[in-house]
Amino acid sequence: MSVLSGIEPKQVFTFFEEICQIPHGSGNVDGISEYLLQFARKRHLFCIQDKLKNIIIIKEASAGYEGEEPYILQGHMDMVAVKEPDCDIDMVKEGLRLRTADGRIYAEGTSLGGDDGIGVAYCLALLDTQEIELPRLEVILTVDEETGMEGATGIDLSMLQGRRMINLDQEEEGIFITSCAGGARVDVVIPVEKAQSSIRTDDMQLMEIKVTGLLGGHSGMEINKGRGNANCLLGEVLRAVGEHMPLRLVNMQGGVADNAIAKESMAVLAMKAGEEKELEAIVKEQESSIRQSLQETDPGVKVVCRTVSGEKVFYTPESIRSALDCLGELPNGVIAMSKDVEGLVETSLNLGILALSDEGLRLQYAVRSSVDCEKEALCRQMTEIAQKAGAQISIRGRYPGWAYRKESPLRDKMVRIYENMYGRKPMLEAIHAGLECGILSGKIEGLDCVCIGPDLYDVHTTGEQMDIASVGRVWEYLLAVLTQ
Repeated sequence: MSVLSGIEPKQVFTFFEEICQIPHGSGNVDGISEYLLQFARKRHLFCIQDKLKNIIIIKEASAGYEGEEPYILQGHMDMVAVKEPDCDIDMVKEGLRLRTADGRIYAEGTSLGGDDGIGVAYCLALLDTQEIELPRLEVILTVDEETGMEGATGIDLSMLQGRRMINLDQEEEGIFITSCAGGARVDVVIPVEKAQSSIRTDDMQLMEIKVTGLLGGHSGMEINKGRGNANCLLGEVLRAVGEHMPLRLVNMQGGVADNAIAKESMAVLAMKAGEEKELEAIVKEQESSIRQSLQETDPGVKVVCRTVSGEKVFYTPESIRSALDCLGELPNGVIAMSKDVEGLVETSLNLGILALSDEGLRLQYAVRSSVDCEKEALCRQMTEIAQKAGAQISIRGRYPGWAYRKESPLRDKMVRIYENMYGRKPMLEAIHAGLECGILSGKIEGLDCVCIGPDLYDVHTTGEQMDIASVGRVWEYLLAVLTQ
């Protein structure tokens, strides 16, 4: 049964709901790519699906628009797929449970994928319509934007005619993005050593420490809001515990995506009889300190401790201490603010995922900077710290920033139309988050880009919401831009 039926603009929300019924987390895009391919074939539109599963769909100009310069419309088909711990949805195999409340759409127990499902839905609605006369539309829908922009990096755009592009991956209505940061993914694996199997564990019990209750958020858009990172906080708690007792670490896991600020992280320790009370006291003291430091920016943070069951196989306290020292030395958060744009983060990094295994303590970071040499300098700093600790480090998914164009006919037109429709000018903004515009600008000479979208809230989290009225206004505005 449709949840969004009857909500306007109907043609946009129909496609958004269909998209939400197809699992499409990053790295799991076969289904959504095939859906898009079949969408084009059913409408006899030119379509290319490349080996990465990127999709390009072209709709020729309506009568009377043949001489109009084509528009490129662009979005990405993957989403950050995260869910609440008690949610029973398998996001690899099942669709989302959409709900509406107070004029907004959300997904029960999971992220919504409005980033960038609504951008894809706008594109499909435009490709599908027969009632609206439009110029030639060249639609680019990429894969795995959220994990390193691999789709945009590998796509061939040589068949396109357009030189003006509207990217539909913005999260704030009335704010036009005109430049963005570049970035990279950094993986660090710190070696750890298993304790000897001869160590007696019969009299030990397992205790779990969990950092939870944090707001999380997008590591580009919310990195400067002072929110806690559960992975980093857990490292601090464990180092404090290690000052008073051996760290017999059995497990350590946290975060869901390298570009999402970690909301929750946990560790399991093997404790000798009599150590439990001391552990609980240390954890309580750490929670008090963390809550005090985050009382303004992340007041819901909790550090909880409980007894759990499981296999009592742990790593040596010495190797875990070394790994945690390395974790503590590696930077996290805002590194530098822009000298040119007030309030804009220039350089940052986010520890999005940590996972302990026999391979070692794996740390996955998203690094961003609007200054390419500063991005590379930060990667070099991380490399030096990791290598000093005997860790392995790899850097992947480098992508360029998107530079501001002083002269942009597309931007001028879009600003003029917006002002005519709403009686005020839109804000023009540079952002610290990464967009595919920089990569695609390197593939299409002279590409003129502007990025727009409706109001989305708490993207990349289970609290993600999308404003229904805003979706409608952006739809009407987009039609005005394409038809005037």
